[in-house]
Amino acid sequence: MIIINKLSLLLICLYITVRCNGYFTVNNLDSLEQNNVICHSCKEPPFQPTWDSLDSRKLPKWYDDAKFGIFIHWGVFSVPSFSSEWFWKNWKEENGTGKITDFMKQRYPPNYSYQDFARDFTADFFNATQWTELFAAAGAKYVVLTSKHHEGYTLWPSKYSFSWNAKDVGPHRDLIGELANAIRKTTIKFGLYHSLYEWFNPMWESDKKSNFFTSEFVKYKIIPEMIELVNTYQPEVLWSDGEWEAPDTYWKSKEFLAWLFNQSPVKDTVVVNDRWGHDTLCHHGDFYTCTDRYNPGVLQKHKWENAMTIDKKSWGFRRNAALNEYLTTEELIKELVITVSCGGNLLMNVGPTKDGIIPPIYEERLREMGQWLKINGEAIYYTRPFAIQNDTLSKDVWYTQGNSGNTRTIYAIVLTWPANDLLPLAVHSASNLSIIGYEGSFKWERMGDNIKIYLPLAAHRGQPAWVIKILW
Repeated sequence: MIIINKLSLLLICLYITVRCNGYFTVNNLDSLEQNNVICHSCKEPPFQPTWDSLDSRKLPKWYDDAKFGIFIHWGVFSVPSFSSEWFWKNWKEENGTGKITDFMKQRYPPNYSYQDFARDFTADFFNATQWTELFAAAGAKYVVLTSKHHEGYTLWPSKYSFSWNAKDVGPHRDLIGELANAIRKTTIKFGLYHSLYEWFNPMWESDKKSNFFTSEFVKYKIIPEMIELVNTYQPEVLWSDGEWEAPDTYWKSKEFLAWLFNQSPVKDTVVVNDRWGHDTLCHHGDFYTCTDRYNPGVLQKHKWENAMTIDKKSWGFRRNAALNEYLTTEELIKELVITVSCGGNLLMNVGPTKDGIIPPIYEERLREMGQWLKINGEAIYYTRPFAIQNDTLSKDVWYTQGNSGNTRTIYAIVLTWPANDLLPLAVHSASNLSIIGYEGSFKWERMGDNIKIYLPLAAHRGQPAWVIKILW
């Protein structure tokens, strides 16, 4: 009896030690909820499953410094590569009449299902090292890959997505694992997109019919899946989506985020967006996305991100896209500059093919972005918003401020070369001016509370934008 009592006491002490130090195994909704119950013998965890507590978490500095990331939309929708990544959903809603229905009738046999596309999602030419080299050349500081879009197909061998994942059907590879390993050989941060809802998952449809009084889909699919994803790949960005039809209480978002911030392997470095329920958008999260392609053009109180696409009409690859439906490099740099000036990050999307190729049009844009950033990156990376964002005298000039402890360094980023090479700026004082990437001299003068710069034509260099470095 004494031995049993000692053993019992030892096990109790071991449990308390493990429980209090955050090593409790969490793999489903029940253990997640149990793990968020405060033990009176334990030190209170930093974050509770309430929005007030979760929102008090300080944004990891790396994200605010990074400024520029690459989004990758890749999945079974890359096979038909027509219309958009919402191909399956839109096809169903056509009810036999529409452009997607016509597309299918012209190219595929009768009774061809969306699931049949999965076998042609081969990723034959996917090379994670080549992708990583391209993202590095683009100047990206983080990458976010779709782990699972609304179609429900996972790019990793999830045990919660039997026969509808990249290991079981299609390429028969762990696509997330390959890219994560390649990215982590560089200084680029690795992140994952994850859709909460799945268009045609029977458990989701059943919960929806119950007006979300039941939560079988969340309990047996979503929470275990997200925990598996985080524990396996340790993403430093978790980009949630597909939340809008149900409240965060259905998704158990607060409980999951409390675990993520308190005990997950990325608890100190991970950042999350604001898509955790129909009531959270633009209200809760480390950074706000608010809407797709969100760019308010004015300084925001909360950190935000402009998630946008090079292809104006789709996030996934489109085989029928026209050249004028892609943003130009000049337009992309303008998006980056205005976003960063107003305190945001730019997450720029590319859509690979079913074979795993990033099409040349995307590669060209990325490499040209990288060429500009290689010269002018000091005006983007590690900066913070200046007192004013958009110049009042020259409307195509946007400001950022150095963040190295020397607040006397500001950057005036010029998006349009001025007529007659004269650039007036509403800058009250300056001690020294230079044009980044240009070694020659040029004239500038004060005019009251402003300055006038005589830009040398040799500084143009065919660039899409120019940076004036101003020391106060």
